[in-house]
Amino acid sequence: MLQHTFSHIPGIGRKIETKLWEAGITTWDKWRNPPPIRLSAITRVDAMLTLKSSTTALEDDPSFFTKRLDSSEVWRIFPHFRARTAYLDIETTGLDDSAEITTISLYDGRQVFTYVNGINLHDFVDAIHRYQVIVSYNGKSFDVPVLERFFRIKLNHAQIDLRYVLARLGFKGGLKGCEKKLGMNRGSLDGVDGYFAVLLWQRYRDYNDEKALHTLLAYNIEDTVNLERLAIEAYNRNVMGSPFSEHLFLPFPTPPAMPFHADYDCIERVRRSLSSW
Repeated sequence: MLQHTFSHIPGIGRKIETKLWEAGITTWDKWRNPPPIRLSAITRVDAMLTLKSSTTALEDDPSFFTKRLDSSEVWRIFPHFRARTAYLDIETTGLDDSAEITTISLYDGRQVFTYVNGINLHDFVDAIHRYQVIVSYNGKSFDVPVLERFFRIKLNHAQIDLRYVLARLGFKGGLKGCEKKLGMNRGSLDGVDGYFAVLLWQRYRDYNDEKALHTLLAYNIEDTVNLERLAIEAYNRNVMGSPFSEHLFLPFPTPPAMPFHADYDCIERVRRSLSSW
């Protein structure tokens, strides 16, 4: 889809982009000057310069596009840079600035990696720099700023925040809400949320309960792995409205083997403690 995209050019939005497609300008290499539709002189100049830079950026610079696309349009880079993408989710002790990161789950479409406070959390810093794109849900507002503050680093990755991409398609209500609207089922982890994850961490920390940690990691991983399916769902729904949908649709991948599993008894213990408050 990326080479069909013109909406990263200043002055060109979806409506003008559609008019370009209808006039036969369907890919960058078909651009001609003057274009077959009316554009301002400034937009024509910007188009020539942006498309020249786009061809170069296509090799190794996804941020070139995400900086120029609206947050709801960054899905366009997904297939081209998919091999360099990390799906990312973090769990914390709370939402304030003093909160600590408890676990991080990272998935690259092939393998799941987990990082745990007090065990290997700082290994994440080297790991994330192997990728160029971060896919998250609300990561621009939460996960990435928390990671940058906690580790005192700067993550200059291109970002696909599915919160904005899915909202434009009409799917809102948080990650779990979007999953349910799209028919995704979490099984034994249904009903477990961010606050529940805090309690699981507390149980692990206070009682050295490995089952609580494994349940927390299973929840964290589920958040991360589901991002890939949501990214593909959002991509396919977006390209459905384009003239190129027939050859752009992406199949859903087989989910990876889960390295951790939720413990039902542990979940029930935490639920009982919640109901007793």
